[in-house]
Amino acid sequence: MNKNIQVEELHIGKNSIIESSVKIRGINGKAKKIVIGDNCYIGDNAQIICDDFSIGDYAKIHHDANIHGYLPCHIGHNAWIGQFTIIDSIGGVTIGNNCGIGAHSQLWSHIKFGDTLEGCNFLSDKPMHIGNDVWFVGHCIVSPVHAHDKSMAMAGAVITNDMNYNEIYAGVPAISISDKIGFQFSEKSIEEKFAKMAAYLKEWNANSDKIKIVKSLDEIDFDSVGISYFNIADRTYTKKSTAEEIAFMKFLLPARAKFVPLKNQ
Repeated sequence: MNKNIQVEELHIGKNSIIESSVKIRGINGKAKKIVIGDNCYIGDNAQIICDDFSIGDYAKIHHDANIHGYLPCHIGHNAWIGQFTIIDSIGGVTIGNNCGIGAHSQLWSHIKFGDTLEGCNFLSDKPMHIGNDVWFVGHCIVSPVHAHDKSMAMAGAVITNDMNYNEIYAGVPAISISDKIGFQFSEKSIEEKFAKMAAYLKEWNANSDKIKIVKSLDEIDFDSVGISYFNIADRTYTKKSTAEEIAFMKFLLPARAKFVPLKNQ
């Protein structure tokens, strides 16, 4: 056990790598519960100082990132957290699936320093909610807002208000610029998605018989052994943790396609 990891209840998934210089502990001594999914990577000198922390499969926390706070910090699957990023969970943080937080970004859920006896008006903490497929490109500073699914902040943005679904923000303070440059995501039909995924599978391994691309749950054979189904309708897959599945997921991430495990399969 890494002496820098101090936790009462620790769950580390299969094939996850935690560099020896990483520090994981609670605010005051041992953390209560830390959960790290399968096929994750946590880089040199990263710190997780939080009593209740979890992160899903295929997550990357790059070197010198700092995650800290009194309240829980829960992060979904396929997260990409850049180097020197700060995530403050003093007010509590939830981050959905498929989110990217670019290098040197700072996500703050509290403000605290000025002397309240002397009349300072700035002392607060508030939960931060980051939805699915949210992308802070880099060097972003984020207040405790609600960033709705598929919203995006350009490099250097200072986010002080909630971010709307699929809109792009820029500036100080940041405002939506989607009326000028469009949106992070465009609508794609099932047929378009299927064709693209089929092309990705062919590029990765045209002869694979262990990966199947489907358009709905009805096409999945849940009794099959060793076959991983990728359902483009809801972006889920039947997690089997085979070598082929892991290799294909790593081929797809971070920018070709993102899938999360199908629940209750």
